[in-house]
Amino acid sequence: MILKEYKSNSGEVILYNGNPDLQKLEQLSNGSGDIWHSSFEQGYKNAFPELVYQTAVFFWYINDFDNLDECISWRINPNHFAVRKSVWETLNGFDNDYKNPQIQALDFGYNAIRNSGAVSLYAKGLFVSNEKEKINISVRDRYTFFIKNFKLEHSLYMIYRQGFWKFTEWSAFFYAKNRFNKILLKPIVKPKELKPIVDKPSVSYIIPTMFRQDYTLQLLKDLANQSYRVTQVVVVDATPVIDRNESLYQEKEYPFELIVKWQESKGSCRARNEAIDLCNGDYIVFGDDDIRIPSDFIENHIRFLQTNNSGACNGLDIRADHQNQDLQDLKNKLKILGNKRWIAGSAQMFSNANSCVKKEFVSQLHGNDVNFDGGYGEDSDFGMSLSKIGVTVLHNPFSVNLHLKPPVGGYRFWGLEAKVTGKKRKAQAWELEVPVKTIKPVPSPTVLYGIVKHFTPQQVIEYKKKHFFLYLFKGKKTSFLYRLIRIPYKNIQFKKSLFYAKNLLALGKRIN
Repeated sequence: MILKEYKSNSGEVILYNGNPDLQKLEQLSNGSGDIWHSSFEQGYKNAFPELVYQTAVFFWYINDFDNLDECISWRINPNHFAVRKSVWETLNGFDNDYKNPQIQALDFGYNAIRNSGAVSLYAKGLFVSNEKEKINISVRDRYTFFIKNFKLEHSLYMIYRQGFWKFTEWSAFFYAKNRFNKILLKPIVKPKELKPIVDKPSVSYIIPTMFRQDYTLQLLKDLANQSYRVTQVVVVDATPVIDRNESLYQEKEYPFELIVKWQESKGSCRARNEAIDLCNGDYIVFGDDDIRIPSDFIENHIRFLQTNNSGACNGLDIRADHQNQDLQDLKNKLKILGNKRWIAGSAQMFSNANSCVKKEFVSQLHGNDVNFDGGYGEDSDFGMSLSKIGVTVLHNPFSVNLHLKPPVGGYRFWGLEAKVTGKKRKAQAWELEVPVKTIKPVPSPTVLYGIVKHFTPQQVIEYKKKHFFLYLFKGKKTSFLYRLIRIPYKNIQFKKSLFYAKNLLALGKRIN
């Protein structure tokens, strides 16, 4: 493919195909994107839906977002796109093992986002052509994509879902399997060199905590030692009165405003929302109570977002071996991680243990959805909700935390309570007015709520089918018959979870 060249005002070379608005391309080149296209109007929106057979609902960007002028999308039109020359060369361009340039472009965009740390953006109006193309991906190219990108089991699952009796599916599968292998090492786009902070923005830091006052005090000391100081720390402490020590938090000890709010409601989402109402910073950093952070943590969050002209990022979360490890252990773990650490690009997940968001976007979302309280999935929901309003959420490898994960304490206390059945069970918020009795809903109703909230009904069905498929075939062969017998019971559990999830969906997002 022969691409034309455009040299930006900064001297960077951008390659393109088609006829882009060069003035708009200049503006986009100063942002977080590496690849740009206008494919939604050209017939590519939600193209290649077969990706669901591998991804199910575990990829934020399986569906293209609606009603946005700019957003992350890997579905590139090969006839109308632009890319930084350095990124094109790093990723080795399109893969000629595919016969069709359409799947070549989709493979390029998919791997750029999911594996290589690049950012591919839909930009409305960048390419004026609105001619809709017919997407025509052959069965052979589809299986080639699966064989080259995924484990073999996903291709077999696709045969099962497409129709295991179809000769064309089996023929294409063996064609691809005999010619190609999964590509294990994907090229990585280097993160941009961080620029100095401009305009001295203010930063608020939120810590929800429960039964972990000693860990919170440890984190406050780390925050006091930052190279770029936070202006405000809001601690929302849900430790019951009988177990708390209110004298531990001494505002005069810290070089920032310390606000301590004793939580009377239940749940981490409500805690964060109560804290958000008290924040006055230009940026809000969300952190768990059980982390340690190095002195450049806050500085690198702000520098990263300003360098990439982005509104939100998710930091690098490193799991400790035990809760007594410290920042020296973090340095050692980063040395072991080596170059694997340095992947930025589009965030694949979101963590309230380590994330930084412009206050304006937090306000636009009105905080966290409290329907998740008592369960799991609120982090992913918040991050994906940011993406749905057009925020380019990035992964930031520069701001690293050590996650201590002590065995007790924290807001997961309520999630653990949800696993109890019988008379000892304490009702959870997501049960509403229908308490769980003898059958425990599986998967977590709040996780399933997040799925039905963000994905299509057909994708929810695919998630269910894959949930049972993996349950049956991923366990030990000796216990297969036992798992098969339990399928009707597992189905009851799933239906029960879906019942609670749909009840929450009917309520809509709640913030208090």
